[in-house]
Amino acid sequence: MPKNFKAVIRDPRVVVRGVIGVLLAANLAAAVMAFKPFGGSADELRQRRSELQLQLTQSQARLARTKQLAGKVEMARTQGDEFLSQYVTDRRTTYSTILEELDRTAQEAGIKTRDRNVELNPIEGSDTLEMMSITAGYEGSYANLQKFVGLLDKSPRFLIIESLSAAPQQGGQVLNVSLKLDTFVKEAPGAAL
Repeated sequence: MPKNFKAVIRDPRVVVRGVIGVLLAANLAAAVMAFKPFGGSADELRQRRSELQLQLTQSQARLARTKQLAGKVEMARTQGDEFLSQYVTDRRTTYSTILEELDRTAQEAGIKTRDRNVELNPIEGSDTLEMMSITAGYEGSYANLQKFVGLLDKSPRFLIIESLSAAPQQGGQVLNVSLKLDTFVKEAPGAAL
């Protein structure tokens, strides 16, 4: 150290100026913390707390709605699977099951089965479901036709009457009926392999 530096430190005026400078800096730091605390004033902190509390409440409400929606989706999936298992037949047994039911219903209603045509069409967007369209001809009286349609309506299968037309035969009470039915067919698990 140079000799002048030691002489400067021994001078009481320099030491007092240094102590006053340090005290001034400490006072300034205390004033900044007192009048503008880091993190905000008490009012700012209360406002920030209320904003965060509002965000928390909104987030909890969104979470509750999402949980409720997820529960409804799961319930819909379960009910959809139950519906498919109850009302939609497997592809292996569909032809015999549906045609047997149509024959039994026609016989119970007292109408005669004529010709029929069966067509299977894929359903867009589904890998496991297909729509079976059945075009069938029947003949019988109007009362028998009413009974037949009523029995089809009460069928344990999901049958949709797409169209029905009836025309009277010449010189009689007998109607020629043309009926188009739709039903759905599900692919049995592992059948596509």
